[in-house]
Amino acid sequence: MSQNLKDLSAAGVSVWLDDLSRGAIKSGALQKNIDEMSVVGVTTNPTIFAAALAKGADYAEQMHALAAAGASLDDAVVAATTDDVREACDILRPVYDATGKDGRVSIEVDPRLARETEPSIEQARMLWKTVDRPNVLIKIPATLEGLPAITQVISEGISVNVTLIFSLDRYRAVADAYIAGLEKAHAAGLDLSTIHSVASFFVSRIDTEVDKRLEAIGTDEALALRGKVAVANARLAYEAYLEIFSSERFKALPGANAQRVLWASTGVKNPAYPDTLYVAELVADNVVNTMPGATVAACADHLVVTGDTIMPNLDNARQVMADLERVGVDFDDVTTQLENEAVDKFEVSWNELLDSVSNALKA
Repeated sequence: MSQNLKDLSAAGVSVWLDDLSRGAIKSGALQKNIDEMSVVGVTTNPTIFAAALAKGADYAEQMHALAAAGASLDDAVVAATTDDVREACDILRPVYDATGKDGRVSIEVDPRLARETEPSIEQARMLWKTVDRPNVLIKIPATLEGLPAITQVISEGISVNVTLIFSLDRYRAVADAYIAGLEKAHAAGLDLSTIHSVASFFVSRIDTEVDKRLEAIGTDEALALRGKVAVANARLAYEAYLEIFSSERFKALPGANAQRVLWASTGVKNPAYPDTLYVAELVADNVVNTMPGATVAACADHLVVTGDTIMPNLDNARQVMADLERVGVDFDDVTTQLENEAVDKFEVSWNELLDSVSNALKA
């Protein structure tokens, strides 16, 4: 087992793999990641499933059966993706049984519903029922329309991975939506200890966009901020998490689980930056880091864990954000743009997934 990743886990970071395919399930690659890389969870998204289904061979038998049964395109997509998630849930069940909070596998609602509340609620219920495993998380985007959907499904006892969070203001709204759902669940007599949630903060995409704007400004002060804003923003999100989930409002909910922050989009996109940047700089107790396979491998090879890298650096994080405003970057505009782009990108990936399944059904 990788000592580096063991050290990361010991420092309070749950390592989740941002990848899933039937090939990884059948070949034992997923189990190997659990055994050797301290992986205790899995996240998926439309892009990941589109890539898996495009390969085709692992899904050919199921597609043949679905085509013979006259399954619709949407039903075939749900069948293929939920089968993979269910199997991954079963593989991770020992982790779930041992920890309660980990051993999770996430599956996303159709991204075409990202701006629609009621359809998102309905699909979240369908996915929860179809996967039928206590360690599944239903991913709902943190759009304005997604917030009431989060409250509703949490109130029904459905565990949620809230995705596509970029700004602190939206994160606070997500945490509020989660707690509101717990309050409704408690009023309905549900056991709050069975309800879990993570808030997925996207990291690398922030630096990609902010760096572009800093380079356009071009001053020494602006250029000095490159590669620093995403980490600073995430660190301040962790500070907000500690504040929110130590509040009297949250403490009044018996048995409730804090909604952990999850660092997503942690693959480094700029080759000038260390490939473990969004892992090494975001270490703190009770967080999740979901990594693509290449980042897991990089961490196994050369990650150095020095303990908590968030709490001792909060003043610096505040300074970075203040400096960003001073050089003229509108961070609210950055996060609004990134949310819109992320929704659009996942919708494109979903259409690619539909195309892959359609071709498989025809074949």
